[in-house]
Amino acid sequence: MAFSVGKSFGLSTTFDPLQQNIFSSKPYVSSFFSKKIALQKCDKANILSKKPLYISAVSGFGHVDESKSRDKLVQCNAYEASRPQSIPISIDFDQETQVAAAQKLKIGLYFATWWALNVVFNIYNKKVLNAFPFPWLTSTLSLAAGSLIMLVSWATRIAETPKTDIDFWKALFPVAVAHTIGHVAATVSMSKVAVSFTHIIKSGEPAFSVLVSSLLLGETFPLPVYLSLLPIIGGCALAAVTELNFNLIGFMGAMVSNLAFVFRNIFSKKGMKGKSVGGMNYYACLSIMSLLILTPFAIAVEGPQVWALGWQNAVSQIGPNFVWWVVAQSVFYHLYNQVSYMSLNEISPLTFSIGNTMKRISVIVSSIIIFQNPIQPVNALGAAIAIFGTFLYSQAKQ
Repeated sequence: MAFSVGKSFGLSTTFDPLQQNIFSSKPYVSSFFSKKIALQKCDKANILSKKPLYISAVSGFGHVDESKSRDKLVQCNAYEASRPQSIPISIDFDQETQVAAAQKLKIGLYFATWWALNVVFNIYNKKVLNAFPFPWLTSTLSLAAGSLIMLVSWATRIAETPKTDIDFWKALFPVAVAHTIGHVAATVSMSKVAVSFTHIIKSGEPAFSVLVSSLLLGETFPLPVYLSLLPIIGGCALAAVTELNFNLIGFMGAMVSNLAFVFRNIFSKKGMKGKSVGGMNYYACLSIMSLLILTPFAIAVEGPQVWALGWQNAVSQIGPNFVWWVVAQSVFYHLYNQVSYMSLNEISPLTFSIGNTMKRISVIVSSIIIFQNPIQPVNALGAAIAIFGTFLYSQAKQ
């Protein structure tokens, strides 16, 4: 071992040089240690000190010049350090680690924005429906706001215009039909029951997904997937039975919405494979086609005359704020869906499913707090069981 001139080195002194002569192969070094110990009359306890030694090499430590006499020893001074000395260490993260950290931050921001926008939408949507109980028009306005936002974005080049063809729109049509039915059914449900109850029932969507895929598509799933459906179905049933303000139309609306969104996902997977449109533009095209499908049905079911009377009544009761409620629920509906589709482009379907479960928890808790809906402990237990089953389902499908 060779040391540079003038440098200091820290050595651990846990060995016992009186019992173990590590330099026995070099007799002149052994003699040096023996003479020094004899002169200093050091006892064994001092030598076994746990303090580090700093050795300052003068020259040629550990190197022997055979042409010189062995009586001439190399001088080596050692002293105990008065205090531990820190060694600065700098860690440089490589580019791959930095990219991964940035990606995680981006996904986290997507999720936080998605949940926040969804909570705001549900609050304003329920406020509008309480004052203006016309879910078909409310649903139409939501799709119209999103379509208008995207058309303006494309015209002003804020967003890139999607490249579509006739085959794309043909494949999108069944997806849009299912999306329209699911959207209207959920809005009908929220017009009749509490927001929290609608989302508790909608947490049972995985059960519909497995049943439809098994019965109609012939797909099979692992046993843990089927077992995870038990707490979902049981929790939803317990919450429905113990709901204080239970309404059959509201319950059926949430169930139909679950079934419609399952078919939307199936049609989307089958018909949109190989299509280049994705994320924000995909949902924009979906909104436009759903608006074209929904508008004539909304006019037929409710009609402009009923809407005019209901609007006057709502404005007289709420005041000008009602108009802002309608604008807010329409805009936030599009924004939260747009961010969710953008998130789906960045993450796996499993992560998206877990995020969707956490989204429902945030909506249920916030709606109970804001609207002060009465809830029984058994009802809360049913909701917790259903949501926990949804989480187990997402894990079992890994």
